Amino acid sequence: MKTGKNYKFWFATGSQDLYGADCLEVVADHSRIIVEGLNKSGNLPYEVVLKPTLIDNVSIRKTFNDANADEECAGVITWMHTFSPAKSWILGLKEFRKPLLHLHTQFNQEIPYDSIDMDFMNLNQSAHGDREYGHIFSRMDIERKVIAGYWDDKNVQERIASWMTTAIGIMESSHIRVLRIGDNMRNVAVTEGDKVEAHIKFGWEIDAYNVTDIAEYVQAVSKGDIDALVDEYYSKYDILLEGRDANEFKKHVAVQAGIEIGFEKFLVEHDYHAIVTNFQMLSGLQQLPGLAIQRLMEKGYGFGGEGDWKTAAMVRLMKLMTANKKDAKGTSFMEDYTYNLVPGKEGILQAHMLEVCPSIADQKPSIKVCPLSMGDREDPARLVFTSKTGRGIATSLIDLGTRFRLIINEVECLPQDIPMPKLPVATAFWRPEPNLSTGAEAWIYAGGAHHTAFSYDITAEQMSDWAAAMGIESVIIDKDTTIRNFRNELRWNSVFYK
Repeated sequence: MKTGKNYKFWFATGSQDLYGADCLEVVADHSRIIVEGLNKSGNLPYEVVLKPTLIDNVSIRKTFNDANADEECAGVITWMHTFSPAKSWILGLKEFRKPLLHLHTQFNQEIPYDSIDMDFMNLNQSAHGDREYGHIFSRMDIERKVIAGYWDDKNVQERIASWMTTAIGIMESSHIRVLRIGDNMRNVAVTEGDKVEAHIKFGWEIDAYNVTDIAEYVQAVSKGDIDALVDEYYSKYDILLEGRDANEFKKHVAVQAGIEIGFEKFLVEHDYHAIVTNFQMLSGLQQLPGLAIQRLMEKGYGFGGEGDWKTAAMVRLMKLMTANKKDAKGTSFMEDYTYNLVPGKEGILQAHMLEVCPSIADQKPSIKVCPLSMGDREDPARLVFTSKTGRGIATSLIDLGTRFRLIINEVECLPQDIPMPKLPVATAFWRPEPNLSTGAEAWIYAGGAHHTAFSYDITAEQMSDWAAAMGIESVIIDKDTTIRNFRNELRWNSVFYK
């Protein structure tokens, strides 16, 4: 599945003509060297494109509107090389609709102590030129990202790369379309929400279809296509019969192959990028989709269980944000299940009935066919595995009735050294920051759901920046969280986000 456009980021330098053409030539040359250096660094996931130096209202406004119109432009990086009067930027900034990074840097790393004179001072004015520029953002209350530091420093470049990932999330959010098969699980509160407001805030289109509409696609899949996909399954995954008849086992696997093919055809034909199912609504399907959904998630589709369209959209969003990340470790739908409360070994066992994305697997997944008490259907096939170890984030987007809140918890996935032979699902075991008791209490105070969009490859800062760009509240639970301060933050936010 295609997970985004061939995005690029524009680099626009601010200056003015008070010091003559020679000065502007130097500004342009410095900008060119910086852009070439950023692109050659190997630290950025997307190309930076140099634009002409901006010196007046006309050129600024045109550049920003050209950026709006360019579908491959995912955002603009701006830098004030010399003093650029901020009133010149007002109209362009008012009309700009894409992510913006204010890079507060300068061409030279060190003050040239032996040669510095007023000509140098007049040319290299970022220290106060960027403050003039920054003021107009605050005056106009425009969301932007500010990164300060030397442009050729690896840490600065990695922060730019991090912002680029967030910018992709901002750009792609408005393209997400969620297919709801049936409706929300009956009587469940946290997985519901205002779909119209989500469309307004995030650009998400959330549409419902009868299960039978999609089941018709599954039933129309040819035996030849099913057999070919089953062969792929058997070549790619280990097969755990565990005493079941091999032919009977294969028939159950074939049902999931038909679901995968039928679901994906419907998604492609109707241009949807995320999907939800509900075990209470399975008319026309032989099994609750398990292996099929896991495979679709691995291809880049979002998913949410029991009709949870918010988590489905977030999983899709986070997969888009990490599409260009080197050595990505994976992103998945997840659910809090049960605790280990043994002192020194505290953590939360994460799983779901069937649907955990194999992108997070730490070993070759295996196919199992086991009974499932929910859904009143035949035993479904699913992939089982344990997750990779390492740090990640768990996110929950909730609807508080008058506003959305994004809850972000930094977590550490721990080794799963003790086998669980009777648990036929994929699992992760993580410890939330700062510890289980504080992390769980803060999550509950914030109203977080039991479903999460989890990723090893996105930071809390990136998701918080995305929330800020969407104009919604976000709270982070991390190593510095205390319940007293966290509850006060929720109270302050309730006043600000009316």
